[in-house]
Amino acid sequence: MRKKFLAAALLVTTTLSAAASAKPTVVIGYENNGADPWMVSQAQGLFQKMLPANVELKFFDSGPAAMSALASNALQFMCGLGVPPFVAAVSQGVPLGIIYNQERYTSAAGLIVRPGSGIKTLADLRGKKIAIVEGSQSSFELATFLQQAHIPFDAVHQLNMSPPEMRVAWTTKSINAAIVWDPVFDALHSLGGVVLKTDADLPPDASSYNICIADTTWAKAHPALVTDFIRALNAGVTYTKTHREQAIALMAKQAGITESIAKTELAGYQIFSAKDQTKPSVLGTTKTVATSATTKTLENTGKVLLKIGRIDKLPPDAAAAVLPQYAAAVH
Repeated sequence: MRKKFLAAALLVTTTLSAAASAKPTVVIGYENNGADPWMVSQAQGLFQKMLPANVELKFFDSGPAAMSALASNALQFMCGLGVPPFVAAVSQGVPLGIIYNQERYTSAAGLIVRPGSGIKTLADLRGKKIAIVEGSQSSFELATFLQQAHIPFDAVHQLNMSPPEMRVAWTTKSINAAIVWDPVFDALHSLGGVVLKTDADLPPDASSYNICIADTTWAKAHPALVTDFIRALNAGVTYTKTHREQAIALMAKQAGITESIAKTELAGYQIFSAKDQTKPSVLGTTKTVATSATTKTLENTGKVLLKIGRIDKLPPDAAAAVLPQYAAAVH
């Protein structure tokens, strides 16, 4: 009997192991952008529950830091990514596509200046030390804001650092200003920072978005998994809209901030659902994608990055990098 029991147990273990190994491994990269619905999906384990795969989550402190992982096929998805690093990767021929536009920054990101820095207007930025994440959305924002003030891009001292490093540099007075996003943007504000510009000052067709992207080669081979991924992401959006207080509590815990701060940060986003994705103001449809706000933002961001020397050439076809069909299959 003992031998039969052991044989049966071994058979069950072997079967379970085979089933687990048969599942594809899906690695999802993400950034901590403060309180947004991604955090709800993550906190509730929705990606693991809704994707028939072995799901792994991997944190990155900025978009550029995730680019090498994406280029080496180590990630299938990346969320919380800004548009500039995506444009830079696509311009180099990396096969990536936007499958979900998570949100547009309004008051949750921007240009913030340190008290006593002598900066009261954009014109005062000339010659100042400004912290940015090179190649990220902050490069695009800085170039746009300086252009508005007719200040050359190289007329300011740009210091490349991660958002957590900006917080340290702020307290040591090593920088005069920073262009960053929540939760560090909000943290610097709480330390007395004066907000000079927010991303609400950027037009929708040249705006600051958090996007979810996928390896397009992998996505074509696994369309059902891409749709399941979007369904899990969208479930966090739905929960945020229907259970706001509970969602804020989950976001706060995941982002490592207080619920009060999470509430403020969430108010600084224009959140998009799966249904919103096919609107012209987001991804559009397969027929309207070429003129959608997301595609136009890719084009306009590329022009700025090319002008300031962040990329050597424009992406050949911005619309081809915007993929609304997966979100369209969710509803």
